[in-house]
Amino acid sequence: MRYLISFILAVLILSDTPALPSDKPNIVLIMADDMGYEALSVNGSQSCKSPNLDKLANKGIRFTNCFSNPICTPSRVKIMTGQYNVRNYIEFGRLDRGQTTFAHQLKTIGYKTCIAGKWQLGTQIDSPQHFGFDESCLWQHTRSGRSKENGKNIDRRFVNPLLEINGKEKEYLSGEYAPQLCTEFICEFIEKNRKKPFLIYYPMILTHCPFDPTPDSTDWDPKRLGSATYKGDRNDPQRHFRDMVAYADKLVGQIVEQLEKSGVRENTLLIFTGDNGTDKPIVTLWNGTKVVGGKGTMTDEGTRVPLIASWPAGIKKPGRVVDDLVEFSDFMPTICEVTGANLPSNYPGDGSSIFPVLQGNSSVRKKDWIYIWYSRTGHSDRGNVMVRNKKYSLVANNKGGDSTLTRYNGSFIGKKLKDSALSKKEITIKEQFETIRARLSKARLLSVSNEIRTKLEK
Repeated sequence: MRYLISFILAVLILSDTPALPSDKPNIVLIMADDMGYEALSVNGSQSCKSPNLDKLANKGIRFTNCFSNPICTPSRVKIMTGQYNVRNYIEFGRLDRGQTTFAHQLKTIGYKTCIAGKWQLGTQIDSPQHFGFDESCLWQHTRSGRSKENGKNIDRRFVNPLLEINGKEKEYLSGEYAPQLCTEFICEFIEKNRKKPFLIYYPMILTHCPFDPTPDSTDWDPKRLGSATYKGDRNDPQRHFRDMVAYADKLVGQIVEQLEKSGVRENTLLIFTGDNGTDKPIVTLWNGTKVVGGKGTMTDEGTRVPLIASWPAGIKKPGRVVDDLVEFSDFMPTICEVTGANLPSNYPGDGSSIFPVLQGNSSVRKKDWIYIWYSRTGHSDRGNVMVRNKKYSLVANNKGGDSTLTRYNGSFIGKKLKDSALSKKEITIKEQFETIRARLSKARLLSVSNEIRTKLEK
């Protein structure tokens, strides 16, 4: 009997002991919506404050040369599949159902997976599960995320939102705030799965317009039912954008706090980035200069985004600032290498893992240029392509016309160059970039079905 009692006590004690980190690290990938590089105080913003993200950067790694696509859906397709959009982007608001995501790859090695935030990748009710996510809390999944009230179309992404939780539609009317609800869903997922390795993908709803008050704003109205205009129906978008950045930062802090409470913070790789540049109405004071949001453009203002990596147990030499070139095709190989998952069998090798950088071996990773193919509609004859290194970018239309080389003398400080003014070195660089552009243009839609390829290229 004495031994039995001792055994029961031991079991009880162990059951209350926080789970030790798995050999496989947890992954939390957070992607803000319409938040450019200049929006974080750790990156030099004098307009916005981001203390939680600043802390993560100062104790992790901050990247200064990360580039996205210029608008949301192309970036979402690219980050989830690790492929250049030229291979598999078909149309706005849709991810081809034949694609393989990082969630698929991590599920094969036992990870529990979760997505919360903004979906915008297909309206089928099973879309999140189809693309590898066990649980979901989403805005703009099977419905638009908007409602008609008194004859007006109301955007319901923030206050009193329309969400879908694990495929079930839910309408909130008691002053709830969608970004907070998504964060709470994530925190519950962390605690529930703290003894298993997990992947959380959080494409945030913030800081996309409408530029409206947050629960921490002085003019917050919990009875308000969304926004009647796309950009917001308030008179101070600059202040509200600052409030939205601050609230996004607050939510990141809440997730970090939950990781700590659940005993899994040490072995969790948390990555923070943005899906494209800041929207055009927003002007940010950055390192003494004004940066006008350039969402939708193949410029630094449209494509340069923040990138912070924090992993207490895994990052060597924390506190570093690195200028390695990174773009969204790099996330798939990074996540797979960190977790030990295989890359998809048909992966074309577009991305380059930043795991060596996290380990303090930047010299091992060779990435001399990045490539961005952009067409909002998915048609090859519309949109632009960009090839760039740390100092120069080549932008042309998707057929190669209107090719222009831009010289950068720092973030956001670029000068378009006339061909007649190019030095011999710059002529060589432009020719190299043109060769890359021409070679990759031949990959258009190689990763989609023949049916889709035929339909798009008619």
